[in-house]
Amino acid sequence: MKSKNEMDMCTGSIFGKMLIFTIPLMLSSMLQLLFNAADIVVVGNFAGDNSLGAVGSTGSLINLLTNLFIGLSVGVNVLVARYYGSGQKDNLHDTVQTAVALSTLLGFVVAVFGFIFTPVFLRWMKLEGEILELASIYLRIYFLGMPAVMIYNFGSAVLRAVGDTRRPLLFMIISGIVNVGLNLLFVIVFHLNVAGVAIATVISQTISAILVILCLMLDKGTIHFDIHKIYINKDILLKILQIGLPAGLQGTLFSLSNVFIQSSVNSFGDIVITGNSSAINIEGFVYVAMNAFHQATISFVSQNIGAGKKSRINKITVIGLLLVSATGLFLGSLATYFGRELLSIYTRNPAIIEAGYIRISIICSIYFLCGIMDVIVGSLRGLGYSTMPAIVSLLGACVFRLIWLATVFQFDKWHSVQTIYYSYPISWILTFSVHVLCYIIVKRKYDREH
Repeated sequence: MKSKNEMDMCTGSIFGKMLIFTIPLMLSSMLQLLFNAADIVVVGNFAGDNSLGAVGSTGSLINLLTNLFIGLSVGVNVLVARYYGSGQKDNLHDTVQTAVALSTLLGFVVAVFGFIFTPVFLRWMKLEGEILELASIYLRIYFLGMPAVMIYNFGSAVLRAVGDTRRPLLFMIISGIVNVGLNLLFVIVFHLNVAGVAIATVISQTISAILVILCLMLDKGTIHFDIHKIYINKDILLKILQIGLPAGLQGTLFSLSNVFIQSSVNSFGDIVITGNSSAINIEGFVYVAMNAFHQATISFVSQNIGAGKKSRINKITVIGLLLVSATGLFLGSLATYFGRELLSIYTRNPAIIEAGYIRISIICSIYFLCGIMDVIVGSLRGLGYSTMPAIVSLLGACVFRLIWLATVFQFDKWHSVQTIYYSYPISWILTFSVHVLCYIIVKRKYDREH
């Protein structure tokens, strides 16, 4: 029995259904960032610039340690959508049970690993003095919430796969309001500084994870989760790893290159560190809005593959590219035009605002290039090809950026923070071009075999 929250992506208007799917997902992701930005805003305004830099500079490291495992949720998304489209109820049930068990296990692994090695990682990033001490406190508390982060991401992947993006939006609103309220309480009233925003984040993440699990447990349809029979199906696990592990490695490698970039940015001092951190938070809103179309493409392609509707795959990809381009151009232009005003929300320091605007003016104006790159990757993953885009991304983005830092950035003439930022758009163009060729080859192969 299908729930009213589920969506059949194999019939009807692709454009209309993709918008219905992506708008709640987009809002959910942007709200998540908004609530996360509340951490930055609260510490920036009530705890000082060093606290702002400490919290903001940890983002790339958190992504590095979590993207590998969160990437596995892509495998869950693809499998659930494919089994849903083909009506394979037993495999669908096994996938849901395995996803929850796996996410819980991975969450505890990341929590222990991150807590123990936090000081080592921060020193690798060249953080020093008070910012190092504050960042260490924030990260160690943050990592305690990793089981909740994993459970929410894997559970949301199950819901997205069947077209349900509305309930995750509701869960995000609830947990986000709690997060903001606790931020203000812990920092302003109890003066807990970065520890306060970290504790608030962990509590809100736990609430969102509980809501997702309850949603799956109470579901009477195809994605019901039975907490009394939690297990890992070996065959399903292998399929999740086959699809999700390359996606996770891709995310990790992207984050690894960002850590090196962050380290290079850190060499320009506290003002640039803090300005860069604030700018990253702003451009993050543009990114997650575009990334909603990446998620939509994965789910739509996977469901249609499961249902044997191969004639709709190219249409899904083209519509995804058009929608993500329009979204990226519109939001990127807004972020660029109002960049200084947006940065002033995070800090009142004019020097930090100008340092942050340098990044925004270079990246946000052409951020749509990153969006169209991700949509092509989503189509490839939906088709079951996850290793290929991971390798292309490794070479086109990560390796290129590292070479850029080791060569171009080292020349005295170009040894500037602007040179670091220019590595992003150039790598997007290179990677997207190769992804398009890969998609053409893969799609022709799939059409011949099916």
